[in-house]
Amino acid sequence: MRAMILKEFRELVRDHRTLAMLIVLPLLLLVIFGYAANFTVDDARTTVVGPQAEQVEGQLPDLFDVTSVDPDADRGDAEQTLQDNRADVAIVTGAAPVALVDGSNLFAAQAAVSALNALNAQSAGASGPTIEIDVLYNPDLKTSWVMVPAIIGLILTFIGVIITSIGLVREREAGTLEQLSVMPIKPSTVILGKITPYFLVAAIDMVVVTLLGVFLFDVPFRGNPFAFGLGAAIFLFVVLGFGVLISTISQTTGQAIQAAFMVLLPQILLSGMIFPLEAMGAGVRWIGYLLPLTYFTIMSQGILLRGASIGSLWYTYVILAVMAVVVFTAATLRYRRDLAPSGRRRRRAAPASHDAEEQR
Repeated sequence: MRAMILKEFRELVRDHRTLAMLIVLPLLLLVIFGYAANFTVDDARTTVVGPQAEQVEGQLPDLFDVTSVDPDADRGDAEQTLQDNRADVAIVTGAAPVALVDGSNLFAAQAAVSALNALNAQSAGASGPTIEIDVLYNPDLKTSWVMVPAIIGLILTFIGVIITSIGLVREREAGTLEQLSVMPIKPSTVILGKITPYFLVAAIDMVVVTLLGVFLFDVPFRGNPFAFGLGAAIFLFVVLGFGVLISTISQTTGQAIQAAFMVLLPQILLSGMIFPLEAMGAGVRWIGYLLPLTYFTIMSQGILLRGASIGSLWYTYVILAVMAVVVFTAATLRYRRDLAPSGRRRRRAAPASHDAEEQR
């Protein structure tokens, strides 16, 4: 019995991935749920426009973080600011003040509406003017309208990371990738050839899920379909690159699943899909800014709900493109180091053995 226990401990210590799952994962979950599991938004980016903009700015509660004040702007400018995601709330002052709230940012919108209702209640008690509340892009503050664009990205992440890594590792176990390493094919060509079927399947899934979200949950599609498709394609290249990279560092299907789970879990919890980034602790929030699903969620919500243009979301495309280049470069270098050298060694060994036979 003692010998069996010692044997299992030795095997566990040798299995670094499983050991990391047992030690790192609980700590990761503790940090995530301690600092990120928060639905309360303390700051809502606010712009104030109109003739009484400077006066109204000083009367707003602490929740409203005023980032700009423009007495010369009007309601059209305020709506454009919300559409471009430069503010969560835009207050248009005048004879009948109106607060425009961006409903696509669900938690900030809920906090802003609650604070404005409380402010109106105080004004009514003091016989003062009240602010009309107009929620744009998600008038009923439906959770499904905000979740469906993020779920599209989650499905692409699942296919790109888990399915791709498992599929490539199975080929590695069968020796298919080793055979390809002997052939005069560039590693980048092999990788692109391997991920193309997964890319096409994921693209079909994206179209199906998007259409189901639009028709089943009445999620609007206000933006340009080309802009959405372009962002989804770049994002898909990023997650497929993660799948390839995982397959190059995994020897078995179990190892691939473990590594994919470690990549997938932060994407779900720290990308703003479930918990708003604004409510997270500063350290955890910066981890979220390093995740590709964060930028796909921003992009998809902007295009579907607000009808935002590529120009206003340009940074999401650029960041995802940079991530795609970095991840695919790392995967190609890893494939070249782990598989291609073995193929070259075989090719060098073959002439050497042939010369030895001739000498004999």
